Formats: sequence, structure tokens, C-alpha cells
Amino acid sequence: MRNKVVIITGATSGIGKALAYEFARKGSKIVMGARNYNLLSEISEDIKSKGGDTLFVQTDVSIESDCRNLVLTAIENYGRIDILINNAGISMRALFENTEIEVLNRLMNVNFWGTVYTTKYALPYILKEHGSVVGVSSIAGMKGLPARTGYSASKFAMSGFLEALRIENMKKGLHVLVAFPGFTSSNIRNNSLCGTGTQQGESPRDENKMMTAEDVAIHIYKAVVKRKNKIVLTNQGKLVSVLNKIFPNTLNKMVYNNLAKEPDSPFN
Repeated sequence: MRNKVVIITGATSGIGKALAYEFARKGSKIVMGARNYNLLSEISEDIKSKGGDTLFVQTDVSIESDCRNLVLTAIENYGRIDILINNAGISMRALFENTEIEVLNRLMNVNFWGTVYTTKYALPYILKEHGSVVGVSSIAGMKGLPARTGYSASKFAMSGFLEALRIENMKKGLHVLVAFPGFTSSNIRNNSLCGTGTQQGESPRDENKMMTAEDVAIHIYKAVVKRKNKIVLTNQGKLVSVLNKIFPNTLNKMVYNNLAKEPDSPFN
């Protein structure tokens, strides 16, 4: 990965931030996109102080022109794009019957359309390098999770889009990786939307018992190097993947019971 140009969306926290540091340590040139300018600046300066090569672009991936600008800035500064990591995402926690349609629109705009927009503009350059497109999905993209209807829908959509993209370009040397982390310690649950669109504010799960974002980043880095099609992370995520194929109805009950135990669960 040395001297490879890597675009990472959602790069100011969680898995995205950890990926920026991981690829920078391996000698990649990092182009970070996220909405928070101050955090982008802080992370960029820190990576540079450690000898890394990075730049950043304030980016809202739900806005097509922002995604185009992110890609063009990478080209203007580095002249190529080798890897695009679609990581930016938001979640939700509310029963569908109590969720405003606008909340689902916001989830699709960021999680799905953000991936589509950025990939659309980056793809011609990535194809020239026989590079990689990566999507950071979730176990919610393998199994529909109750009280996360919009989140699951957006992650299923992302996975389907990237799988089709892989097959379309199978003779052009394009590598497409879809990563399915299990519950990972990050602030995505703190920023999850309630049914009315307000932020949840506090995670309903024990973040200390989850895989760290840094560990996830290491797995994704290795999967990009090995050009894998798919990785499923955490024992919980792997269990969901297996049971969903063999005992889907049993898994439905397990998922329901597990999520019903969350503090202030919207169902019981």
C-alpha cells in the first residue's frame, strides 16, 4: 500500500479515523472526507506529525457535488486514486411505525447514495490503477435488525450495489470489498437518529465489550491487500452470518431477544 492514494469518507471518528491512521502507517497517501472541518484538520496534522502524507476535504457525502469535489481534489493533488473506502454512515433506533419518513431518507442519502456518488466519480480513476472500492457495511446489512429498519435497508442497498459493481467489472481488474463488522466501539450509536430525527445521544450498548475500531481497520487493511471480496468481523457477526443461512427463524428470535434487552428498547 506504500504510495497508494486512498480516499476515506467518514474519516473523523470510529472506523474511518482508524483506517486513516492504519493506511498512513503503511505509507499510503490519505485523502480524508467528513463534515467536521476542525476534526479533519486536527487528524490531518497529527498524521503529518507522524510522517504521514494526507489532505482533507470537508465533505457531506449526501451531497453529490461534495463527493465529486472530494474525488477531484485527490486527483488534483496526487494524480491518481487507488482505493476508495466508503465508510461514512449514520444509524437509527426506533420502530418503523414511529419513524418519520425523513429519517429513512437521511439514512439512505448518507449510507447508500453517499457510496454511489463517491464511487461514481472515483471509479474511472480506480479502474486505471486496477484498484479497490470498499464498502463498510454492518451485520445489519446481512440481517434485518428490528428498530433499525432504515439502517438495515441502507446497508443492504450498499451491499447489493457493490456486489453488482464487482460483477460488472470482473474483467477490468477492479477489486470490490464489502466489510461486515459486528458491533464495533464507535460513536455511531451516540449519533443514531430517533424516530423524529433527533440524535439518540447515548449508546444503549456496552462499548467496552465490542471490537475496537482500530482492530476493524487492521482487518480491512489486510483484506484490501489480499483483495478479498468479503469479510465478516467479530464472533457475533460470524454467528449471525452462519445462523441466517441455516436457522433463520431461530436467529430472528435471538436477534429480537438480544436487542429487546437494550436500555430503553423501543420494543420488548
